[in-house]
Amino acid sequence: MRVLFCGTPQFAVPALEHLLAQQDFTVIGVITQPDRPRCRGMEISASPVKQIAAAADLKILQPEKIRAPEVEESLRRLQPDVVVIIAYGQIIPARLLTIPKYGWINLHGSLLPKYRGGAPIQRAIANGETTTGLTTMRIDTGMDTGDILLQREIHIGPKETAPDLAARMAEAGAPLMADTLRGIVKGTIQPQPQNHHRASYAPVLKKEEGHIDWTRPAEEIYNRMRAFTPWPGAFTTLRSRTVHIWAEPVSKRVSPGLMPGSSRERALPGTLGINTQGLFVVCGGATELHVLFVKREGGKSVDAMEYAHAIRLTEGERFGDSQLP
Repeated sequence: MRVLFCGTPQFAVPALEHLLAQQDFTVIGVITQPDRPRCRGMEISASPVKQIAAAADLKILQPEKIRAPEVEESLRRLQPDVVVIIAYGQIIPARLLTIPKYGWINLHGSLLPKYRGGAPIQRAIANGETTTGLTTMRIDTGMDTGDILLQREIHIGPKETAPDLAARMAEAGAPLMADTLRGIVKGTIQPQPQNHHRASYAPVLKKEEGHIDWTRPAEEIYNRMRAFTPWPGAFTTLRSRTVHIWAEPVSKRVSPGLMPGSSRERALPGTLGINTQGLFVVCGGATELHVLFVKREGGKSVDAMEYAHAIRLTEGERFGDSQLP
């Protein structure tokens, strides 16, 4: 089976490596995004998929726009049986979908039709889901609306962050994609249309979503912290300066936090307290978070107690004491 692989980030790498290792597939090339500034140094570098492709001496296509006429010409010359597409980063024009015999097969990070869109893993965690999954589907002209081929349910750990979950899902998705391709060839997979009435959406993240709303319950804030790692992170203000924080919920029954009983319930969301066991912040519903790390804009992450002592934090100060600039 002649496979053309289309993908860009690390999430796509395990599937590419897995297909390269199988004797019944021949990966004839890769389509990936152009080299761009990446990471903190913003140096121009190749995508993770391109790095694997280069090491395997594969043909590499990096069109600025996949709808460009020369891309169609290249695909027709390559004559792929199938195009595997995973987190490529561009919408595929309809005229390209019919070129491969078996179409374009996508690996999506949710149990479709739930969480269609660009951030299914992050949205599932932010919404407090305990399970999610993977779907292989045939690409059509809609946004994640194609027929479902195979699915696999994945458990979400109570402390798992988006990068941790994505790494696990990527590894699980590799053999799922191979099984899907084999099932298509053998005719053992019956594509299932999605129930569009049950669809939900997972739009790409925006920076402002990292701004912490302290009126939310602690567990909800924590879920968003896990989901929005590493970007946009979770940030608030203190003394008119933006700070990023990492924290964990505190059980009300065993809370060593701010204040006992009704005093905690009367404290405004965002109120800070410090004692021998750490730095704590009041959240909505009389819940608390134990603040573990604090990072100032442009600075490094430091232990929350170290930060509190360094700025001489006083009991009763509040996170979110000013509007963001």
